[in-house]
Amino acid sequence: MDLSTLCVEVSMNPKMFDILCCPVCHGDVVLSDHEIACVKCQLRYPIEDGIPVMLIERARKPS
Repeated sequence: MDLSTLCVEVSMNPKMFDILCCPVCHGDVVLSDHEIACVKCQLRYPIEDGIPVMLIERARKPS
């Protein structure tokens, strides 16, 4: 599934990824399995009601 399709499914604008970054390491982020994933430190952030929750305390390490 491509980024545009995933963004529609979670009600996000694909251009949002141009401005979002990981709040921990400031790395780039991507949409992965209906959550936001940092490509540098691998932390994952939830998306709730189409809104990315980029709070450090809500981040989780990949399993």
